[in-house]
Amino acid sequence: MIRIAHSPDADDAFMFAPLLEGKIPTDGIEFVDVREDIESLNRKATEAGDAYEVSAVSLHAFPYIANRYHLLSTGACFGDHYGPIVVAMKALRPKQLLKVRIGIPGRMTTAFLVLRLYEQHLAGEGKSGVCYSEAPFDQIMDQVANQKLDAGLIIHEGQLNFGEKGLHKIVDLGEWWHKETKLPLPLGGIAIRKDLDLNLQVKVGRILQASIQYALDHKEEILPKALPYARGLDPERAMQFISMYVNERTIECGREGFKAMKLLLDRGYEKGILRQRVNLEECFLDLKKGQLRSQKIDFEATEVATNNSDEAAPAALSH
Repeated sequence: MIRIAHSPDADDAFMFAPLLEGKIPTDGIEFVDVREDIESLNRKATEAGDAYEVSAVSLHAFPYIANRYHLLSTGACFGDHYGPIVVAMKALRPKQLLKVRIGIPGRMTTAFLVLRLYEQHLAGEGKSGVCYSEAPFDQIMDQVANQKLDAGLIIHEGQLNFGEKGLHKIVDLGEWWHKETKLPLPLGGIAIRKDLDLNLQVKVGRILQASIQYALDHKEEILPKALPYARGLDPERAMQFISMYVNERTIECGREGFKAMKLLLDRGYEKGILRQRVNLEECFLDLKKGQLRSQKIDFEATEVATNNSDEAAPAALSH
C-alpha cells in the first residue's frame, strides 16, 4: 500500500484524480489518498516513524527531510512570472512592508522562504521591522480585510480573487524572483520515502507522472473532480488557477526546473534563512533516467573524462 498525501486544493486534486479514479494502470500497487494542508504535510514529513510513503511538500521543507526522502522530477509546481503575492488593504510601497505585521500560511512554506528573501532585498544593509504571524492560508485575506493583519502572504486561489475583498497587491513574489534570476519560481514538489526499493520509487513516480499527463490530456473530464476543492471559483477560473500550477513542467521539471529548485535552496541557505544545506543532486530522482541525478552526473563526468583522454592520445603520440 502506498499512501499519497497532498493538500486539499484544486491543483493537487486535478493531478491525482486520474490515478484515484482508476484511469491509470497501477501494476498491482494499491494507492490510498490522504489530504492535509501543506504545512501539516511539511511537519509530518519531518517526523520519524509513520511518515507517508509519498507526500506533497513545500520546497522550503525539503532540506529538513532530505535524509529520508527523494524529490521526484514529476509533480512539482512552478510559478512562471507569477507566484504567491503579498496583499494589503492599502496600496503600500514595497519598503513599507518592513514595518508591518504580515500574515503567513506557515513558516515551512516556500512562499515564506521567498518572502524572507524579498525582505532581505528590500532591507539591504538596513534593519527590518517586519513581524510575521501564522494563520490558516484560507483565513489570511479575511484577517487583512478586517484589519487584524496589516498585510498577508497569499497562496492558492487567493492569487486570483483577492480583489473581490478590496485588497491591493503589493508584490508578486514569482514576478520578483523571475526578475532576479530569469527562472520560474519552484514552490512545491512530490517526495517519496528513501526506504522504499528504488525500483518501486521509480515505478510509483511514473504512475504519478501518467496521472498528471492524463489530467492535462482530459481537462474537461477531470476538472469536475477538482472543483470541490476550488473554494468557490467557477469552472473557468478554477481551470485558470489549475493551469498556472499544473502544466508541462509539472509532468517533468526538466533542466530549467531543477536549476531553479537548486538555486532557491542554495540561496536560502546562503542568506541564512535555511538552517540546513542540501545536495539536491543526491536526492533528486530523475524519472526519465530512472535514477538519481547524482548518478547521471557521475556518468556524464566519466564520459567527458574518457572523451578528453581519447582526444589527448593522438597528441601524445605525435611528440
